[in-house]
Amino acid sequence: MTKSDSLPVVAYWGAELGHLDDASKARILADTMPVRATSEPDVPLPIGVLPEARQGWMGFPGIAGHRDGQGSFADMCNVTYHYTPAGDPGTGQRLIARGLDVSGLLGVTLEIELLPSGLLRIRATVTNDGATEYRLEGLDLALPIPGRATELLDLSGRHNGERRPQRRSLVDGTHLRENRRGRTGPDAATLLFAGTPGFDFARGEVWAIHNAWSGNQRVWAERTNGGRTFLGAGELLHSGEIALAPGAEYSSPWLYASYGEGLDAVSGRIHTMLRARPEHPPVGRPITLNTWEAVYFDHSLPPLVELADLAARVGVERFVLDDGWFLGRRHDRAGLGDWIIDPTVWENGLAPLVDHVRSLGMQFGIWFEPEMVNPDSEMARNHPDWILGPQHRNAPLARQQLVVNTAHPEAFAYLRDRIVEVVTAHRIDYIKWDHNRDLVEPVNRTTGVAGVHEQTLATYRLFDEIKAACPWLEIESCSAGGGRIDLGVVEHVDRFWTSDSNDPLERQRIQRWTSLLMPPELLGSHVGAAKAHVTGRTSSMTFRAITALMGSFGIEWDLREASEEDLAELTAWIRHVKRLAPLIERGTLHRLETEHAHIAQSVVSADRSHAIVTLAAIDSPPHIPGPALRLAGLDPERRYRVTKVTIDGAVDTISARWQPSWWNEELVVQGSFLAKIGLPMPTLRPQEAALIEVMAV
Repeated sequence: MTKSDSLPVVAYWGAELGHLDDASKARILADTMPVRATSEPDVPLPIGVLPEARQGWMGFPGIAGHRDGQGSFADMCNVTYHYTPAGDPGTGQRLIARGLDVSGLLGVTLEIELLPSGLLRIRATVTNDGATEYRLEGLDLALPIPGRATELLDLSGRHNGERRPQRRSLVDGTHLRENRRGRTGPDAATLLFAGTPGFDFARGEVWAIHNAWSGNQRVWAERTNGGRTFLGAGELLHSGEIALAPGAEYSSPWLYASYGEGLDAVSGRIHTMLRARPEHPPVGRPITLNTWEAVYFDHSLPPLVELADLAARVGVERFVLDDGWFLGRRHDRAGLGDWIIDPTVWENGLAPLVDHVRSLGMQFGIWFEPEMVNPDSEMARNHPDWILGPQHRNAPLARQQLVVNTAHPEAFAYLRDRIVEVVTAHRIDYIKWDHNRDLVEPVNRTTGVAGVHEQTLATYRLFDEIKAACPWLEIESCSAGGGRIDLGVVEHVDRFWTSDSNDPLERQRIQRWTSLLMPPELLGSHVGAAKAHVTGRTSSMTFRAITALMGSFGIEWDLREASEEDLAELTAWIRHVKRLAPLIERGTLHRLETEHAHIAQSVVSADRSHAIVTLAAIDSPPHIPGPALRLAGLDPERRYRVTKVTIDGAVDTISARWQPSWWNEELVVQGSFLAKIGLPMPTLRPQEAALIEVMAV
């Protein structure tokens, strides 16, 4: 254990340096002392992970708050350090720093972990060591990046159009992304990337951060007029939301940080970390059919039995009953909150459907939206104090919903007990857990204080307590599609619904960018109807299936409308999905370079003996045939057989046109050829896709 008057400073964050001599290490440490810029303190100090004003920091303060207006500027002293080196394989390095803010009378603990994947994560905790209340207004963490990082990339989006990239120059001042939705949001930054000019999926140095939190938050990039540059993040707190009584503490969300040569390397560290967790889903994710776009609210036993029969026939392994099963839920204007099986629809309960699904060898899942309530419900009428909103009136409705205060002890217990009762009554395997609206005016009616922080933590606890009572249960996080996807909630759920849009053209874009954070096996991706319900766009089975292949595969389609040819083709695709599951669910994902009209990606096995490539046309290409498709991740010395995957009986519109010779003939070439020269691009029309398999010989 060592002592200091300073919390940790990051001296270097970037590429591996290999073995360094003592002089080089000393130089790195010396260079943390910046050269004085105009108007900065006479003796400039390095900026710590928890930035302080006394260091000359003019950006977001590490600790923001006060004690009756005093103690607003942190002043750290008596800092002790405890370092734990990496132990057994799978464990990382850990540094814990503890100190005292003598200005605010706060105990401060900073945890820094370097995980085996190379991912860095940091969390701060403050404890009120004073005798009076401390009002905390923010706790932000920051990491330095070099001046050669001059471009920023983050994501935005909307319902049915999540994860849209946006790029800009990194200039002096603050680039700030704030979220006050009370959930992660479809427009979340997701990851904030900074990189060298022109960085892309496979090239350029890239530094990235992610705020692992499902509530209000901010992420930012700051470049001072002296050129010092930082990426930072923290929870965004409403006024008065965190008032620490003497002895009380507050912890920030984990800030994850990743470096790599190109976006794929940055993403790969996150995927490796997630897949190393003991609770990560095993290989072979169940093929899922969700009933929503098949029946909507029209619940009755005969059509659902027929749908289950068809699902089992094509190879489905999990049948999920969506919204509409509970009391009064004939439309979206009533019933939310009353988690009782509706006897007017299910006069014999759910048992007949559950038993039939199980007799077909499938798991059974069900839909809940526990955090929301309709005003037209027994819950809202009998327990208005359970609602999160102003004390004197309701918050504005959204999707005919109000928000349940999950931090209210009685509301929490009711939700937990009702869900556990329904799940255990039928040993339900899976919950699709929805969250369809933002938290507007999120006031705890008991205290009158803003409640997003407590709501987020209570929801995490609700997930955990339900799973503790039902240890076999899997939970999918849905939030009007992809509105709650982050590294905070992933510790409590097993799958994400990536978007409410099943249009494969939209999904190609959405999944490409969402997969920078989450690996494919955690991202629900379903084959919808030929005519997409959200966009009205019509797509072939091949395009829909190849798009869904690069995720946790499922079906969102009324199979009663499918032709025999459709069912046969879908069955064949599902056989391929099951065959390729070990590769897709554990392989390394590479996003390949193409012109803007195409989206191509590959998944390569750990031993580099097996890979697949998906190629999709989302627009008319500027050139035909266009640049060759170069494949990443293969062994340059090995020889590979390249074949396109076909489905017997499927309509093949691509092969009828002129195509390069490898399209219809066996090709065996060296890995270096595929990486450096590449495959001549096949000619694809918009909304056509191809699946290519690459095997070492």
